[in-house]
Amino acid sequence: MKVTLAYGKTGLELDVPASATVLEPRYAPDLADPQAALRQAIDAPIGCPPLRELARGKRSAAISVCDITRPAPNKLVLPHVLAALEEGGIPREGIRILIATGLHREATPAELDEIVGRDILEKYEVDSHRAKNLDEQAHLGETVGGTPVYIDKRFVEADLHLTLGFIEPHLMAGFSGGRKLISIGLAGERTIKRLHSPLFMRDRAATEGSFPDNPLHRELIEIAGMAGHDFMIDVALTHTRGIAAVFAGEPRAAHAQGVDFVRQSTLAAVDEPADLVVTTSGGYPLDLTFYQAVKGVTAASHVVKPGGTILLVAKCSEGMGGPEFAELVRRSKDWRSLLDELAGAPVTVDQWQIEKLALVAQHANLAFCLPGISAEDRACLWGPSFETPQEALDALRSQLPAGATTLIIPEGPYVFTQVQPEPALV
Repeated sequence: MKVTLAYGKTGLELDVPASATVLEPRYAPDLADPQAALRQAIDAPIGCPPLRELARGKRSAAISVCDITRPAPNKLVLPHVLAALEEGGIPREGIRILIATGLHREATPAELDEIVGRDILEKYEVDSHRAKNLDEQAHLGETVGGTPVYIDKRFVEADLHLTLGFIEPHLMAGFSGGRKLISIGLAGERTIKRLHSPLFMRDRAATEGSFPDNPLHRELIEIAGMAGHDFMIDVALTHTRGIAAVFAGEPRAAHAQGVDFVRQSTLAAVDEPADLVVTTSGGYPLDLTFYQAVKGVTAASHVVKPGGTILLVAKCSEGMGGPEFAELVRRSKDWRSLLDELAGAPVTVDQWQIEKLALVAQHANLAFCLPGISAEDRACLWGPSFETPQEALDALRSQLPAGATTLIIPEGPYVFTQVQPEPALV
């Protein structure tokens, strides 16, 4: 049978055996009128007054929005938020939109247009966060757990602090959205490194779907509170990246409701783990780089048998990712030596993604089809590399014993996967 994998912007067809299980994503349907839903959510938010009332008496507002690596519907959401702020009395020149890049590169002019739209670019101040510029960060002290907190001054110094994003399973924080757009997206390098250190990365509760009992989530909440997080508006996305639901209001309460909705509407469970799992990074924009594509592997790790194999198919048209991540991949002979190295060394930029990959490699074999990666770099990966997905699938299946199972996850990390727990005996 034919299955279309999420790959780049167009997808890619794969011929899979009829015995394979295809784990399609579960999505809530599109809202009939997303514009009306956005207005309603902002006018009657969860756990706080309407946004226009929060804006009364304020002279400035800062809004954190997702960068180009996230398919957030900023162009749909921002006009409603901006209108409410201005209706509440905040002058247009007092509103600043910050691209929550974390340690990603700054957005290009073309990407700014894609992220917020030309009309907003022409009317409002829009700029990227720069985590490595210490003089642009405000030092807010330390969390109870000892994380040094540095947040973009432009956000902290505003009178009103907002985030706009979307909620999906996240490989470390449990679910994305809300607090993450400040505590990582607008954080300084020192803060981000601590949050991505082995202290959190190797905690078994810091994984997809783990919420609220997740140590990283708790740290993110505390940091966002220190930065003055006043209001959030997150959406749940449909299969076509439309809006399925809107959650706006007091950040903790609104985010928790959003997580409940996403958990219930997107969980795709299987009866038992598989011998071979074929996964993707969900296509564009997550499969632009190998760094982002790792999320497809971690998502699949919950449904592969111990000693089984995960095949990652991702376009990686921009190659490996950041220079620090690429260097770590190139010099790491195997996952064991990497984990040993990282355990006692100062945290470096982007080490967390390969560390998460190494944690998966502890119990599963890895295989790759990453056409955008050079042959030299493919030789550094911890497993065989193939030119095409079909070649990879056929070769890996030929090595399986009789009766082995194959699971296909066409949309990778956009599918919240887990093995269905057996019902409790009464």
